[in-house]
Amino acid sequence: MDAFDNPLPLTMTAVSELVTESVRLRHTLSRRAGLSETELDALQRLVESPSTPSELARLLDISTAASTGVVDRLERHAHVERRKHPTDRRRLEIHVTESGRAEIIGHLRPMLAALAVLDAGLTPAERDVVLRFLTGAKAAFEAVSRTAGK
Repeated sequence: MDAFDNPLPLTMTAVSELVTESVRLRHTLSRRAGLSETELDALQRLVESPSTPSELARLLDISTAASTGVVDRLERHAHVERRKHPTDRRRLEIHVTESGRAEIIGHLRPMLAALAVLDAGLTPAERDVVLRFLTGAKAAFEAVSRTAGK
């Protein structure tokens, strides 16, 4: 008998529902933006930080050839641009443009505002508990991702 023979704890049910809504949100956002989910994922990662094509391929878990195609399509949408690497002139970095940033932020703004209100309603102690749980949940997801590819 294991944990799945009994009803799931409320936290596990809540995480499962959050993951389901997250997947639904990705489908909706990519459709609204006219992008594939991989292109949307790339754009979100590039909003966080510029990346080389090979780094982006690693982050997206795709080939470098596929990464080049993703960047090409995002560039056609004017969401990214290629720039010379600041320290290695032989390399390129991919940077999100204001158009790309506006695309992501525009779609996410209502959700981000709602989450900010939710966060503001937490006490510091509650926030610590939530952060500890979410950090642990993320680590559990990452552990499965690492072993699933082997």
